[in-house]
Amino acid sequence: MTIGASRLGLGALRRLPEPSRPLVRPGTVPAGIVHLGLGAFHRAHQAVYTEAAIAAAGGDWGIVGVAPRSTDMVTKLAAQDCLFSVTSTSGDGNLTRVVGALGQVRHAASDPAAIVALLADPAIRMVTLTVTEKAYQMDPATGRLRPDEAVVADLTTDRPPLTVPGLLVQGLLARVAADAGPITLLSCDNLPSNGIRLAGLVTQSLEYADGRVPTAAVDWVRDNVSFPCSMVDRIVPASTEQTLADARTALGVTDLAAVAAEPYRQWVIEDRFPGGRPAWERAGAVLTDDAGPWERLKLRALNGVHSATAYLGALAGRETIAEALEIPHLRDVMRRLIAEDVAASFTPPDGVSVVDYGEEVLERFANPVIRHRTIQIAMDGSQKLPQRVLHTIEDVRAAGGRPRWAALVVAAWMRFTLGRADDGTALPLDDPLATRIRAALAAGKDSPAGVVDALFGLTEVFPAELAADDEVRELVVEWLTALDRHGVEKTLAGVA
Repeated sequence: MTIGASRLGLGALRRLPEPSRPLVRPGTVPAGIVHLGLGAFHRAHQAVYTEAAIAAAGGDWGIVGVAPRSTDMVTKLAAQDCLFSVTSTSGDGNLTRVVGALGQVRHAASDPAAIVALLADPAIRMVTLTVTEKAYQMDPATGRLRPDEAVVADLTTDRPPLTVPGLLVQGLLARVAADAGPITLLSCDNLPSNGIRLAGLVTQSLEYADGRVPTAAVDWVRDNVSFPCSMVDRIVPASTEQTLADARTALGVTDLAAVAAEPYRQWVIEDRFPGGRPAWERAGAVLTDDAGPWERLKLRALNGVHSATAYLGALAGRETIAEALEIPHLRDVMRRLIAEDVAASFTPPDGVSVVDYGEEVLERFANPVIRHRTIQIAMDGSQKLPQRVLHTIEDVRAAGGRPRWAALVVAAWMRFTLGRADDGTALPLDDPLATRIRAALAAGKDSPAGVVDALFGLTEVFPAELAADDEVRELVVEWLTALDRHGVEKTLAGVA
């Protein structure tokens, strides 16, 4: 690919097709938001909403994008004047538009002190995050801080912070010292009660650093920092060479930060912003007093089904989610998971049918142009399983039900951790608890019941009450036995 004059940047804007030009020109809107995490999802979701809100209603809400670790995206975006494109793709065709919401990009690991100073700037009134579940360093089963060595060093020494908890705590303390005014910390990660989780992360981190943090600073954080919950939704696969090629065809210039996504997007946000916020409702976001029902709907009926399709699809040798849905009877089983387990586990938002929502989800997943890889969705299962599947099981059991289909998802994850597809192909275990999982499996009995008992012993994943539930154990053992003996396709055919 050639760069230079053919590269996306401010100098190329006039050569772009009119419908593809940004709504906001980078550098013209002062920064009001710091975003941690420069991944594809942020660029295709919050940045799109924020640009549209600024274009519709104004406001000093430009985004400073911060990559906590990798320099790759910072380098690419800096070379393009912080511009990037989003291609909405479906069977009906593509629509590509350049987004100008990012005003600056920074790399936290290269200059953490600069990020701390940025968080203390009075002009910054919001920090948003898409850093994935594992960056929160919290036990997914208990919600308690589970710091690794890097987090401990950030919270107990004077070194510049290198982790998300360290950056947030030191940034807030610097803000206290600067008397910089109230601020909102808004999680946009797929976590249950993500705002509450983020508040717990900050509070517990301050407690962990006890003795180094003045009481007055802790009081200031309590009184001046809000942590709204939010629910985010858009399918955004990892970018590929095809993504870049499609963007170049549409724009006439090269965009090395291009992302592709499905046309559908949704954002539900609790409206608690002491320092103000963009007019996101003008961009289609839902502002509410309680995001909880929306969050549970999405985590269980979308993310849970996504994980289920990924594990079963990967075991059956399917590369993408859309291909997995072509496995005979898999759609019907997913419909039963939604109707019989998920819908029975919680009360949805007013006027919303869980079954109808689930049917829309399956149609979105079947979009053949969105090549969402099963292996990618299967990553970090120990962090995702509790909120996506185990909470459904717990709530169904609390109501006296028998979560047969949710137990299948757990069994599929367990089969996936064994590292072999139905045809013997090796499967990667890309998970923060990979070492613990492998050790538990090695120490357990080599049988479906032995695997279930070994993995139920991972208290970081399975709450004690659920692990001790004989009926749940029986269901998971039954499914794992079937998957082990017959593979995915024959197992699903047997229950069709």
